[in-house]
Amino acid sequence: MGNNKAHADQRYIEALLKNDTIVLKEIYEKFAPKIVGYIKKNSGDESKARDIIQETLIAIYSQAREKKLVLTCPFDAYFFLLCKRKWLNELKKNTQQKVTINEEVVSIDDESDRYAEETLIFEARNELFSEIFEQLGKACKELLKTTFAIKSMEEVAAKLGKSYGYVRKKKSLCIGQLTKMVQNSPKFNQIKNLL
Repeated sequence: MGNNKAHADQRYIEALLKNDTIVLKEIYEKFAPKIVGYIKKNSGDESKARDIIQETLIAIYSQAREKKLVLTCPFDAYFFLLCKRKWLNELKKNTQQKVTINEEVVSIDDESDRYAEETLIFEARNELFSEIFEQLGKACKELLKTTFAIKSMEEVAAKLGKSYGYVRKKKSLCIGQLTKMVQNSPKFNQIKNLL
């Protein structure tokens, strides 16, 4: 993300990556009450708030693991903003009526807003990729899953009992098909418009 020095709250990101139960408990104790309160004031309940918190922590974990997230803003602002946006998306998805939001809470700085936006886009891309990946044929899925797990194409060919040339060509065709399917998805343009 940024090239700035990591914020002291980077420890929360590291705790998620290490599944540090003590710090994870601290995250819930320090930050969950504000999120639960916000969601309860905005057409939700405690159960839905807990779901949003859990989904948000999973999204942060995934981004930290795959994109090496380095936080340069307070975790509280970033986490709250992500939860808030996830809740607003949930409300928009599940209701035809106008949504009224009771705002009063935090001061959100530009840095946490940028981090939240990047995390939401990252999560949307991953969801789209997974959804489209499942639509591929069995042979393409098997080949691509194997190449994700094993980096050496020679090993992939040996594992699948195919020639090296066949595996390379088939991988290229499968990736081309996957790319085309992703780009033709209406969700792809929605994600592009977020950038």
